[in-house]
Amino acid sequence: MKKFFALLALAALLLTAHLPAQADEQMDAIHKRGRLKVAVYNNFPPYSDAGKGIDVELGQALAAKLGLQAEIIGFMAGEDMGDDLRNMVWKGHYLGTQPADVMMHVPVDPYLAKANDKVRIFGAYHREALALARRPERVRQAPSGSAAVALEVFTREKIGVETASLADSFLLGVLNGRLRDNVVHFKTVGEAAQALAAGQVAAVLATRAELEAALKGQRELPVEPVSFPELKVDSWPLGMAVKVEEQALADAIAAALAELKRDGSLAEIFRRHGISHLPA
Repeated sequence: MKKFFALLALAALLLTAHLPAQADEQMDAIHKRGRLKVAVYNNFPPYSDAGKGIDVELGQALAAKLGLQAEIIGFMAGEDMGDDLRNMVWKGHYLGTQPADVMMHVPVDPYLAKANDKVRIFGAYHREALALARRPERVRQAPSGSAAVALEVFTREKIGVETASLADSFLLGVLNGRLRDNVVHFKTVGEAAQALAAGQVAAVLATRAELEAALKGQRELPVEPVSFPELKVDSWPLGMAVKVEEQALADAIAAALAELKRDGSLAEIFRRHGISHLPA
């Protein structure tokens, strides 16, 4: 029996000794390549669009902190986040796209992490939140408080949303569906914002960063935070993901992110794009 436990102890010691070496090999391979492969969503302003945006610049800044060049890999969103993590982090796409080293814009959520155990989610860099953009002459103040009171105006006025978004599902279901006839669907937040500017809708409910980007410079259309008791999730931290076994890479990126937060570089990236940075 003593011999058995001795063998177990030896095996554990050997395994522990092997893990740092394996981690070093992973980091050595990335440094030898000289590039950090960073996956970002396509057509997703202000975060990533045509090789520009907040996530692109953050990826480049992180790579620079690691002494690397950033190789930005744009991809189209799948059916859900699980698809995106599989295609861009741990497996690759069936059409042949290879995984990146790190994927941006991943909600730092324990349920998402538990459902995707082949990736390591970490590095929150911004808190995204729902907000309302409105035409003040038609919606006099930002809705807040109980939805029965705050959203009553939208039994008469049209409100725009991006199709299949959190805002969409909330407005269609709240108040027993009383707002359904006045919820107008758009392909993107940008299109909804254009309709607001043209007066086709009285307001738009969407993520704050997307609204601020789409309505940049149009101060007559305020973008304001919202909060309803009926809305269980109105904000969430955004972070990154790497393969679950790449702890050393996650640690290195997390350390680089901490430096960017500390010296103000992270907030400056958001400021350049006209977006309110909300610490996660």
